[in-house]
Amino acid sequence: MDKIFLILRREYVSRVKKKSFLLATFLTPLLFGALYALAIYLSVTDSEEEFNIKVLDQSGYVGNHIEDKGVARFEVINEPLDTAKAKVKQGEGFALLVIPPLELYQPKGIVLYTNHTPGLELEGDVDDAVELALEEAKMDKLGLNQSTLDSIKTRVKIASKSLSGESATSGSSAIAGAVGTLSGMLIYMFILIYGAQVMRAVMQEKTSKIVEILVSSVKPFQLMMGKIIGVALVGLTQFMLWIILTGAILSFAPSLLGADPATLAEAGTQVSMAGNGGNAQAMQAIDKVNEMIGQINLPLIIGSFIYFFLTGYLFYAALFAMVGSAVDSESDTQQFMLPIMLPVIASVMMLGPVIKDPSGDLAFWLSMIPFSSPIIMMIRIPFDVPMWQLALSMLLMVAGFVTTTWMAGRVYRIGILMHGAKVNYKVLFKWLMSKD
Repeated sequence: MDKIFLILRREYVSRVKKKSFLLATFLTPLLFGALYALAIYLSVTDSEEEFNIKVLDQSGYVGNHIEDKGVARFEVINEPLDTAKAKVKQGEGFALLVIPPLELYQPKGIVLYTNHTPGLELEGDVDDAVELALEEAKMDKLGLNQSTLDSIKTRVKIASKSLSGESATSGSSAIAGAVGTLSGMLIYMFILIYGAQVMRAVMQEKTSKIVEILVSSVKPFQLMMGKIIGVALVGLTQFMLWIILTGAILSFAPSLLGADPATLAEAGTQVSMAGNGGNAQAMQAIDKVNEMIGQINLPLIIGSFIYFFLTGYLFYAALFAMVGSAVDSESDTQQFMLPIMLPVIASVMMLGPVIKDPSGDLAFWLSMIPFSSPIIMMIRIPFDVPMWQLALSMLLMVAGFVTTTWMAGRVYRIGILMHGAKVNYKVLFKWLMSKD
């Protein structure tokens, strides 16, 4: 155990002192901070451009009801079409909205004439404004008003409970799916980045012949475990520093920009009102999101993330170390990398079906198989996965890690000292089953 610790410490110290590690660790939070500062700057500065839209209503339905929407400012005109087009072409207004004579219940032929291609936001605002105007025209024709329609609407909130009597997550599928997907993708990235580092580290020592000196003092299995755990600690250190530094930068970004809390609150209110026509719907949406987040068991998610984060890495890192010990160059790894990476890639491709039915048979079995469970189980956990399934998945991950470590150790003890040999799956199997 002491020898494993010595190798672990050497691997850890040598990596955290590298310039590449320091640059990636400190520049990444600065990048997030810069993006956050840019978002704050755009929020506190009134730089939203407004577009003047001339409205030529030949139908008689839209002109009396159309109202400004988002970045679109409407001006109803009454003049010949050719004259209106000529004025807009000369720069009097950004665009001309022409409403031809139309059937109220089947509106067709509406055209927006512009000198320049409008953006998606402007197009959406114009569409929404015309739709609202036509809806109000229909209400006038039917003798209805908005208060009557509001009185008809009925809001119902249904509390979901499991058969055991415990409250189930209600209305938080979108939040749960986002949390699970983010957790799964982080594990996916960690496996790819740091698993590949283990493989390269093994190949570098093998090709430089350093390993021949090392194995005279330590067993190949101890060398392999020291490298795997050392790189894992490097990854955890980097992730923890990212979290701490990013949090600190995001906390100080507003003050560095000279934006006081009152200004930020006012900017947030303006953005919410602009996106929701000045109504209280934005605040209701925010309250609903906060309520849904409160229904998610964050301590369970964080604890499970750390567990699957580590066990998933250890499971795949042993396989990466096995491949690194068997080949002499990185180009030779391609034939062995595909079978290792296919389960990881397949797990990411299964995100949609799992989120669609997190309690289905497909989600269950994928969350039990060690090759896919680190990613799939993290997606299922926010959806109130049964505790016995979570415990079983964790136990199977331990069994999977022990198995891959045993396999990697069998190949590693022979492959790490082999040079110039042509290695294929048959040779790997022979090394795996060899007793010598």
